[in-house]
Amino acid sequence: MIAPGTGTSTRGAGLFGHGMRAGRYALTLVVCLLAACGAPTRAPGTVVMASGSDLESGNPLVTIHPLSRQLQRHALFVTLVRLDSALQPVPYAAQRWRWDTDQQAVEFSLAPGLRWHDGVPTTAADVAFTLDAAADSALGSPRRGDVGIVRHVAVLDSLTVRVEFTAPQSVLPVVFAELPLVPRHLLDSVPRARWRGHAFATAPVGNGPFRFVSRTPGRRWEFARNTEFPTALGGPPQLQRLVVAVVDEAATKFAGLVSGEIDLAGVSPAMAHLVARDSLLTLMTPPVLFSQVLAFNTTRAPFDDARVREALSLSIDRVRLVQAAVAGYGVPAAGAIPPGLPFSSNAAAATDTAARRQQLTRADALLDASGWRRVGTGGTRQRQGSPFTITLLTVGSGDMAVEQLVQADLAERGITVNIRVMELATFLATVRAADKAGQAAYDMAVTGVPGDIALGHLSAMFASAQRGGALDYTGFHDDGLDRALASARTASAVDAAVAWRVVDSTLQASMPVAWLYHARGVQGRSRRLHHVVMDLRGELTSVTRWTRE
Repeated sequence: MIAPGTGTSTRGAGLFGHGMRAGRYALTLVVCLLAACGAPTRAPGTVVMASGSDLESGNPLVTIHPLSRQLQRHALFVTLVRLDSALQPVPYAAQRWRWDTDQQAVEFSLAPGLRWHDGVPTTAADVAFTLDAAADSALGSPRRGDVGIVRHVAVLDSLTVRVEFTAPQSVLPVVFAELPLVPRHLLDSVPRARWRGHAFATAPVGNGPFRFVSRTPGRRWEFARNTEFPTALGGPPQLQRLVVAVVDEAATKFAGLVSGEIDLAGVSPAMAHLVARDSLLTLMTPPVLFSQVLAFNTTRAPFDDARVREALSLSIDRVRLVQAAVAGYGVPAAGAIPPGLPFSSNAAAATDTAARRQQLTRADALLDASGWRRVGTGGTRQRQGSPFTITLLTVGSGDMAVEQLVQADLAERGITVNIRVMELATFLATVRAADKAGQAAYDMAVTGVPGDIALGHLSAMFASAQRGGALDYTGFHDDGLDRALASARTASAVDAAVAWRVVDSTLQASMPVAWLYHARGVQGRSRRLHHVVMDLRGELTSVTRWTRE
């Protein structure tokens, strides 16, 4: 699958030969996509980047798609603060802030002169509206858990807002650097349950350094320089135009990079060495907050049994999977928390033969204990005469290396896995759908989970308060996990690492998903494109400073 974002591939080898056989067709397709099949060639100051899938939405309060989030945070909208390279908050829309003595309330002073792209001023009322909407269960925002620490928001004047918290805060919560503001005057009359289908999702009005220009569904989005972006917030960007072309084939993206039609694109890990050898391209491999998981539908048997879930997780050789499926551009997952964060653990997936043997022995024992026993020596597993057969859902492309490796590893344990490939929208609708009893109609799914520095995605996946939300793939909710998540969200900077590791160990004990690997970005960049910085803040963190020869 091509991970949502700039197209970072999470698949393995085998694409390059196909791409070269279809090279002429791929290049023609790239030119057609970028030039809109007859539109004028690109103007000076225009950068084209590729996305492996269409942007999910222009509304930042409903989005889980990583590239959509980055465009919203760094280009189309503004946040109250930004994070510097050390992940510390620095002024942005809020030019300064002042804490109460008990650290349970903070007062933000907004920059004057910031306007929405329709000319209406951005005010403190927009801040209050954004935080209220993000917390609204009717909207079901993925950031709902992060703003759960906010007790009350008071608008003091047009440029001053006071945020009160449920408990004292040792540092400014990261959500203020990750949650873009949205325009109250355009959305306050729209029922929040209808935001996802509202016109704002496909024709957003922001207040950031770039403004929305146009969208061709499934093909491209175009943004233009906001010439009136305030100097206090960094001033107008260097680029005149930013185009996002939807290119889902790895060979097509690579052909576009080589031809110069694309300036930036995620590439297949199998093609990374080709990018590195090309004198006109630069290979960038930044850390990214994106994890590949095997999600279990815990609302139906046999995946309602934690022993079965743990056994399937133990069966998967993560080290082999990372090497074979993503050419080593990832970290085999030993838990839920991606590496590189202040509270990441140093735990590693088993690598030696003895450790793997112990894992497989425990997997067999758990399957036996749960009633799934082999028929004959090395045969398939059955329970009460029914074979252990699983349908694995995926949004497939390329050779589906991850899925086939999972299939092979489970076959070794006597479990039959049938892979079912789905289109993205159908896949999401299937894994999110639940009947009146709260049960979804699927077995397992391989999917990518976009993360964030605040680890809000873990709440979005498992917190009971976010049941039925965009990342509630598994239907797993537990009071103990709810308490652990709440403690981690309110922990002091000193205690945060311990608190988040409690969350991680709680998830390991219940295993609603098997964390397969935490990805690294694999980006091909034209050497004509300059001042590109990529780190945990995202691939677009420096987009306002990009220039192109």
